[in-house]
Amino acid sequence: MTTATSPARPTIIDQGRPSPLPEPRGEASQALLKQLQERPGAMADLPLPTDDPLTGEDAPLALYLCYELHYRGLEGIDDTWEWDPALLAHRAQLERAFEERVRDEVGRLPAGFDLADELWALAPQEPDPEMLAVRMATEGTWAQLVELTVQRSAYQRKEADPHTWALPRLAGDPKARLVHIQADEYGEGVTADMHAGLFGMSMQRMGLDPTYGAYLDHIPGVTLSTVNLISLFGLHRRHRGALIGHLSGFEMASVIPMTQYARALRRLGADDWTCLFYDTHVVADASHQFEALEMAESLVDQDPTLAPDVLFGARALAAVEGRFSSHIRAAFDAGRTSLRREVDMPPQPANGDR
Repeated sequence: MTTATSPARPTIIDQGRPSPLPEPRGEASQALLKQLQERPGAMADLPLPTDDPLTGEDAPLALYLCYELHYRGLEGIDDTWEWDPALLAHRAQLERAFEERVRDEVGRLPAGFDLADELWALAPQEPDPEMLAVRMATEGTWAQLVELTVQRSAYQRKEADPHTWALPRLAGDPKARLVHIQADEYGEGVTADMHAGLFGMSMQRMGLDPTYGAYLDHIPGVTLSTVNLISLFGLHRRHRGALIGHLSGFEMASVIPMTQYARALRRLGADDWTCLFYDTHVVADASHQFEALEMAESLVDQDPTLAPDVLFGARALAAVEGRFSSHIRAAFDAGRTSLRREVDMPPQPANGDR
């Protein structure tokens, strides 16, 4: 395989521009978008969504837009909206509905559990034929893999950022372990090696637009909810345990899916640069999975009252990702797109399976 230091390596230039404004998906997101385009200050009473906060369209987009003000912002929107008290109060209502829905999905946590056992139980130990990544590796089409890449761009073009919000809320060993994991996510300070950038390079090599937020109008609400979950955990100190549980669950469950997606890409003709994002995760997460577990256990050693929060974060990740995967599988099984609207399909590499 071509090495990461090869002069032939493609480059992705990310100018850090705000996300483009999407089209509304209902009364709530339409009213919110209209309000945000006004000057910050006196805010009208905004309607609340009436659809499912997890799997709907209007509710997930409205919450996503509120959260995006804390990331790169929204194109043409005054940054002062980020801390507008009235908008924060509206966001809190959206958050409550979303969190309640996630907690219903997760269900009751066990009593007197062993954290390591519970976290490992959520992580696949071997490929399962029903796993979405395994299905892609064995029978997925180029069009399906393109759609999955578009779907994942909502999270992967952010990737490490929401977990980094935990740093000022931790101390000692958990903080040091998080710094080590995040340093890898940010490419050890090398711009070209940052994982969010590697995903952008994979998108570009596949013929997709790697621009941040480019496919927001294409991505369904159930996918936006995977981002809303980590934003909810990251922006609230009270959820610091859940944030660490989310990261631990992600790192501990990552190696097998990333291996399978790399297999899928190569079977369909993608080159090594296209696969570098996945290959990098396979190597990094082979060690991160153990460090993430130790980070979670260390946090609970410091504050045993956080154990249920850590487990909730990991189970919430599994539940929301499960909804996402079920949506994708159902669409693919029915022979229809998993996106809200289809993308212009880039050509498949000439040497791939048809």
